[in-house]
Amino acid sequence: MKLLTVTLGCKVNQYESNVLRSVFEKNGFEYVDKNDIPDVIIVNSCTVTAESDRKTRQTVRKMRRKYPESIIVLTGCMPQAAHQKGESVLEADIVTGNRSNDKILNMVKDYISTKERTVFFEEHENNEQFCCSTVTDFYEKTRAFLKIEDGCENYCTYCIIPKARGVVRSKPLEVIKQEAATLADKGYKEIVLVGINLSAYGKGTEYDLCDAVYTVSEIEGIKRIRLGSVEPDLMTDEFMKKLSLNKKFCPQFHLSLQSGCDETLKRMNRHYDAAFYRDLVNRIRCNFNNPSITTDIMVGFAGETDEEFDKSRSFAEEIGFARAHVFVYSKREGTFAASLKEQVSDDKKSKRARLMSETVKNTEKQFLLSQVGLVCPVLFETKQKDGLFEGYTENYTQVFVKSSRPLEGEIINVRITDSYDTYCIGEII
Repeated sequence: MKLLTVTLGCKVNQYESNVLRSVFEKNGFEYVDKNDIPDVIIVNSCTVTAESDRKTRQTVRKMRRKYPESIIVLTGCMPQAAHQKGESVLEADIVTGNRSNDKILNMVKDYISTKERTVFFEEHENNEQFCCSTVTDFYEKTRAFLKIEDGCENYCTYCIIPKARGVVRSKPLEVIKQEAATLADKGYKEIVLVGINLSAYGKGTEYDLCDAVYTVSEIEGIKRIRLGSVEPDLMTDEFMKKLSLNKKFCPQFHLSLQSGCDETLKRMNRHYDAAFYRDLVNRIRCNFNNPSITTDIMVGFAGETDEEFDKSRSFAEEIGFARAHVFVYSKREGTFAASLKEQVSDDKKSKRARLMSETVKNTEKQFLLSQVGLVCPVLFETKQKDGLFEGYTENYTQVFVKSSRPLEGEIINVRITDSYDTYCIGEII
């Protein structure tokens, strides 16, 4: 039988979709793309915003129209966080949540036999252990994601993810090492450590995120290690010092900001203020050579005044982000912020998103301009047209280089010669 996975959302979801693919392939399924006709389609959903829920429903319905005879499985964060929402997507033959991903193969087998719609949910538990499913391949990717943490206990007032993901739990170091070695044997040179609240890795144990980085760095074939999104409040001086001494660590820090205004951060129940964030960025720039700081910024949070937005926008400009994802706040049922009366109008949200996007696009241009003239090792990923090859520096600057020979999968020193809005041009040394 033929399998297709469709992944929405974060790098953790991408990792989990690859785990599902591996499980099905080991059981005789053939993975196909959207140009073929799959027998089974797994839609791995996201629920971080209301727009994410809308895209999930839209995706399932699109798959049903395109493949009317296929078995469609809806899983992931959306049905896990809101069972009724998931169950109401009637185009899906099987509806479950990320807590039950290890049971999806059997659900599919049962459906093949009975043709009866399955709706099955398991709740996350306080004593839940890390599910140690692993991947063996990332299928034609140059870098591989390695999920080492799950769950979040921060309870930001706007966020439904703790309900979708449960409590913090961590993958044991010995499992991480084995999985990284397997990926290295497949030819991967770069590993990205990912999690729902990555900074909390090791909570309740004797190890922490630095230990995970150093464990992966012991694998000879792995040349680069980078982190997914991290929470600012857990970035201590000791943590940064340890990372700075690891020669394989890539100095790209995706530090979730959400807002640069203290009043807004307090209503969000974020565990830092603008001064702490500013100081953290300064310490990173002192400890690492040519680091990049990237982030997520929310506009239009409940109660955000024009003055608060202006503070946030000015702060983003001051920090000088290398890249930032700007998104508008959306009410999530079951969160504290949804009950706040001072909701911002859609028109204001749209205007603020546009203004903030303009600000961070300018800081991105300035960052890329600062890279011109530098010599950086670039891991090349894909060949483009006209003999151009695309790759990324250690700080995740996108670089294009012309070459008459294939460069995919190689790490080569490049002199950056020019910059544009979102990328740089270089020449091989």
